[in-house]
Amino acid sequence: MRLFASTALFALSPLPLVLGATYLLTDNIVGKTFYSNFDWEAIPDPTHGRVNYVNSATSSSQNLTFATSDTFILRTDFKTVLDPNGPGRNSVRIRSKKTYTTHVAVFNMRHMPQGCGTWPAVWETDGANWPNGGEIDILEGVNDQAPDLVSVHTSPGCTMPSSRTMTGTPTYLDCQTGANSNAGCGVKLSTTLSYGPAFNKVGGGWYVIERSPTYMKVWFWSRRDTSVPAEVANGGQYVNPDTWGTPAAYFPNTSCDFPSHFDAHSIIINLTLCGDWAGATYGQTSCPSTCVGYVNNNPSAFTDAYFDFASLRVYGATVPLTKRGVDVHGRAHRREF
Repeated sequence: MRLFASTALFALSPLPLVLGATYLLTDNIVGKTFYSNFDWEAIPDPTHGRVNYVNSATSSSQNLTFATSDTFILRTDFKTVLDPNGPGRNSVRIRSKKTYTTHVAVFNMRHMPQGCGTWPAVWETDGANWPNGGEIDILEGVNDQAPDLVSVHTSPGCTMPSSRTMTGTPTYLDCQTGANSNAGCGVKLSTTLSYGPAFNKVGGGWYVIERSPTYMKVWFWSRRDTSVPAEVANGGQYVNPDTWGTPAAYFPNTSCDFPSHFDAHSIIINLTLCGDWAGATYGQTSCPSTCVGYVNNNPSAFTDAYFDFASLRVYGATVPLTKRGVDVHGRAHRREF
């Protein structure tokens, strides 16, 4: 979750995708189980946003996070006029207790934060070893400016090919944080339904990441998309991403040694306001006032600045496709590593 810079576009042509694996459900995080699977990070915002990240007790007491049997809400305060010399607007940043290497994560989301000054993000990183441990941004954007931007940030020595098979459009190809004002190597998704008010209007959708030793892929399906795989929509016990079609974003290891650039990652979900990206680009939008001034003086503008998660399901790899048998019904015989 880093600073965005201006976009340079590159032509697309096919680069073959590598076959992956079938994955077994390991973490089914729904409703109140978000509290037992995540830690609340009451830390100064690393991206210098106009927020005050609070702990779990405070977020619960102020209804900044709450859960039902099938819903988890994470939001920013929308009631307080801020002292310009005081702390930022109360908000929430959570980090998964578990860390992941090879995995698939399915984020079933009904609503994401929207509004001028907002900067929501769903991402994976090793915070203790950033940027050397790598970062993968699955959902990220600012100031309601669609579409979603998927990006990778690393230490030097990791680049992406300009030609690869995906539906999104590549931005920068050098992933290192020291290049291009820390924009990373990004991919802009092809549909505005992937971010902001348009995403919320149709009831959200599904973001999915597959991370393997040789590639990373991200898919997005909106709630009204009839092509969403049943195992994604219904939360299957197993998933096989090789049956899902072309990903929205694809990051192969052809010019990036993954073991030296990506550690085991935590999943992070957070909402900041203004800061290094939303604040820096605020003047390029039709949003009123200044970013900080708007955040300070207009609490009701953040009524819709919230995440609504139906579930987060994480799958661990089982047997690669090349080693699986298939039964008479066409189903793969699976065994865990």
